[in-house]
Amino acid sequence: MSATTPSKLQKIIASGQLAVTSEVGPPRSADGAVIDHKAKLIKDYVDAINVTDNQTSVVRMCSLACCIRIKLMGLEPILQMVTRDRNRIALQSDILGAASFGINNMLCLTGDHQHFGDHSSCANVFDLDSTQLAMAVKMMRDEGKLLGGFEFQVRPEMFIGAAVNPFAGPNVFMRAIRMGKKAAAGVQFVQTQCIYNMDKMKEFMKIAVDRGLTEKVAVLAGITPMKNVGMAKYMQKRVPGMDVPDEIIKRMGGVPKEKQAEEGINLAIEQIEELKTVPGIRGFHIMAIEWEEKVPQIVERAGLYPRPQMDGA
Repeated sequence: MSATTPSKLQKIIASGQLAVTSEVGPPRSADGAVIDHKAKLIKDYVDAINVTDNQTSVVRMCSLACCIRIKLMGLEPILQMVTRDRNRIALQSDILGAASFGINNMLCLTGDHQHFGDHSSCANVFDLDSTQLAMAVKMMRDEGKLLGGFEFQVRPEMFIGAAVNPFAGPNVFMRAIRMGKKAAAGVQFVQTQCIYNMDKMKEFMKIAVDRGLTEKVAVLAGITPMKNVGMAKYMQKRVPGMDVPDEIIKRMGGVPKEKQAEEGINLAIEQIEELKTVPGIRGFHIMAIEWEEKVPQIVERAGLYPRPQMDGA
């Protein structure tokens, strides 16, 4: 893996152990206690905590402020940053601000289109895309240089991440090529879309391994437990880029309503156990959407607890 940083997450991946990350969604208010509560629920069961950045284009407390709160709790945040809302001036400014608080992980994202959210008539920015953002972070870290050419001394020490979706069009091969472009731009780890189509995920990973991509970028497999069959159907029909096979719908609908949440957790654990055997998988990103209290159970039952402690992290 390229440049080393103070990131605990990077150290765990470099040690050869399976990493575990999760995420928290900021509140639609100024109530920072919401983030504190969510982070406390999962803090002993994950290596780092993502903070989403105005996900689905809905206005929420900013990711940077929430990451600072998590950092002040003594935990390891992952700053998510979308290019939808900021030009390159604001992006680089926020990166410097995050670095000043010792935030050492960043996920570079393009972001959901604004028509999904609560300000559908607002202007998109998209001055950079996620790959160009990763290149900018790498330049700031490795060269101490801004995109405009200004050079500075105290550099951000970022472990650079991005998202990948093996299930989006046009095909699995092209999705692997896209991940390769992100790796070439400086991305060191990726978190995948929620995995339900295991055959397609294995095909994606085989291509990535055969092309040597997993030697350059650590793949953290995305796991989202289903709460009920309604959630499964919604994700299958309404969420772009999601691949939920019919057998998942049948399985979730085949148990009584009061037991569907338990079945969703069982499925998530089975997915983790199966993915552990897939070459190139370096860890798991557990996205328990507004269900953070279930993350400890999933991590424990999947044999991923206790989490490793790294010296100096």
